[in-house]
Amino acid sequence: MVSDSAIERIKIEPMDEYNQKLVSYVHPPDWINTQPKDYYDLVVIGGGTAGLVTAAGAAGLDIGLKVALVEKHLMGGDCLNFGCVPSKCIIRSSRVVGEVWKAKTLGINISQEIEVDVSSVMQRMRKVRSQISHHDSLQRFQKLGIDIFLGDARFLDNDKIEVEKKTLKYKKAIIATGARAMRPSIPGIEEVGFLTNETVFSLTQLPQRFAIIGGGPIGCELAQAFHRLGSQVIIFHNHSHILNKEDIEAAEIIQNTFIKEGIQLVLNSKIQYIEKTHNGKVIHYTSNNSKLKTFIVDEIFAGVGRRPNIEGLNLEAVGVEYDVCKGVIVNDYLQTTNPKIYAAGDICMNWKFTHAADAAARIVIKNTLFSPFGLGRYKLSNLVMPWVTYTDPEIAHVGLYEQEAQAQGIKNSTIKIPLASVDRAITDGETEGFIKITHKKGSDEILGATIVASHAGEMISEMTTAIIGKIGLSKLSSVIHPYPTQAEGIKKAADTYRKTLLTRTTKYFLGLLSKFS
Repeated sequence: MVSDSAIERIKIEPMDEYNQKLVSYVHPPDWINTQPKDYYDLVVIGGGTAGLVTAAGAAGLDIGLKVALVEKHLMGGDCLNFGCVPSKCIIRSSRVVGEVWKAKTLGINISQEIEVDVSSVMQRMRKVRSQISHHDSLQRFQKLGIDIFLGDARFLDNDKIEVEKKTLKYKKAIIATGARAMRPSIPGIEEVGFLTNETVFSLTQLPQRFAIIGGGPIGCELAQAFHRLGSQVIIFHNHSHILNKEDIEAAEIIQNTFIKEGIQLVLNSKIQYIEKTHNGKVIHYTSNNSKLKTFIVDEIFAGVGRRPNIEGLNLEAVGVEYDVCKGVIVNDYLQTTNPKIYAAGDICMNWKFTHAADAAARIVIKNTLFSPFGLGRYKLSNLVMPWVTYTDPEIAHVGLYEQEAQAQGIKNSTIKIPLASVDRAITDGETEGFIKITHKKGSDEILGATIVASHAGEMISEMTTAIIGKIGLSKLSSVIHPYPTQAEGIKKAADTYRKTLLTRTTKYFLGLLSKFS
C-alpha cells in the first residue's frame, strides 16, 4: 500500500467537493499498489500527458504488452491540474469581461458596473477540472490493463525500477516526469511567499494588487485574466518587450493591448529584493538602470521558467545523462544515453506543450516497441509544432520565423494580411491582428506562419496541415473558405501570392489564351 506520508501530501486547496472528486480520480487515498508482474515490456515513469499517452497507446494495441505506469503525485500532470485546463477556465471568464468592455463600441450600453464574483469563477474552474479528470483517472488506466503504482520511482539497475519497496523489471523504460515552476533567486521572495502555476489556482479571493514576475506566455495569460477579473496587475519583465520569444509585431500588439487595458509594465527590470510590511509585499526594483523604486502588492506570481523533475530517479545507476536545467539528454529518437531508456515531454524537450508531449509519446511507442534493430524509427525533428499564447487576442505560430529561415540559409518572402482588411474581423470589431505567412522565395512552399486574432489557435491548424501536407500557397488559394470568417484572411494571403505570379510574360500568354477562347 502507498505510504501514509505520500497520501497526506496530496491535497489541493480548497478541499471542497470538486477538489475531493479530482483527487479521488488522480490520486485516490485508498489506492493499493498491485503486486508487480514478473517483468514489463514497458515501464513508464510519470503520469502526465507524455506518460499517459505512452502507456495507453501501448496497452490499447491489445497485443498482450505488459505495461506499468508510475506516478508520485497527480495523474494528468500539469495540464489537467495546474496548467491548460484551469487556466483556460479562468481565461474564459475573463474574456466575458473583455466583451463587456467592448460592448459600447458595438452599440450595447451596459448601464451598471459589472460585478465579478471571483469566488464563483474559481469554483467553476474547480468544477470543470473535476469533470474532466476522469479521463486521466487511475481507474480508467487500470481498466486498460495497465498496472499503476503510486509513489517515487528510482532506477536500481539496467532492468529494475523500485517503487514503494516493490521492484518492477522492465524491458524498456520511459522517463516522463515533466517539469515544475522555477523558484526565482530574488532575495526575500521565499520569506514573503509567492504563487506559481501549482498554487495560483487555489486562490479563492482576488488579489487586489497582483505582481507578475515574467512576461512570457504564462505570465501574460494570467496577467490579462486577473486584470480583467479586477486585480491591479503589474508585470516585471527583464526584456525590452513582453513575449520576447514571439514575432516582434505580434508581441507589440499584445503589449499595446495590455497598456490600453491598464496593465502596468515594468520592462528591462531587475528585482533587487522583496520584503513584507504591514502594507503588503514591497518589491524593490530597478528598470533601465534607474534608481531603486518600490511597488507594493498583495500577491506575487512567479512565471520565470520551468525546471525538469530529475531528482530522486537515480539516473547515474543506469548511465542516463542529464542537465539540471535542460533535463534528460536524448537524441532525435528520444533515446537517452542508455539505449533501453527513452524520455518524452517536458523532462527532455524544449517544446513544453501538452500537444508536444502527446506527439512525443507516439514517437516513443514506435521507437521502443516497433523498430527492431533501429529500423523505421521516428524523429522528433520531423514534427511540425504549432503553439498558441492564449491572450486576447491570441498569438499562434507554426514552422519557421523569418529570421530562423534566414539563419538556415533559406531565402524567403513574407506575406502579411492585416485583420483590418478581413471583413469578418471588421464586423466583429477585432481588427487588431494579422495573418503572416513566410514562404520560400520564388516558391509557394510555406515555411511558417504567425496569426494574431481572437481565435488564432483555431486558425493555425490550417497552416500546420498545409506545411505537413506540402500544400503550397497556390493550392491553398483554391481552397474555398466560408464568407465571412476571419480564417478567410488565410485565403487572402494565398491569393496575394498568386498575384505575384502575374509577371509581364504570364500576362502576355494569358492575353493570347483569352483571344483563342
